[in-house]
Amino acid sequence: MIMKNLLQQFVRDETGATAVEYGLILTVLSLVIIGGVSKAADALQWLFSDNNSRLVQAFSP
Repeated sequence: MIMKNLLQQFVRDETGATAVEYGLILTVLSLVIIGGVSKAADALQWLFSDNNSRLVQAFSP
């Protein structure tokens, strides 16, 4: 009887679920931010390394 009550309380308890959900949201957002920063870094590297770029020509002597 006591074990059954403890098990029912455990199943109904949702206090840790919010922390897990916030952790998952934080993980997904972190992955998206890291992916976006790497794409932006690649684009900037290409912009400054292309010899025909107007930006490169503007900074060349």
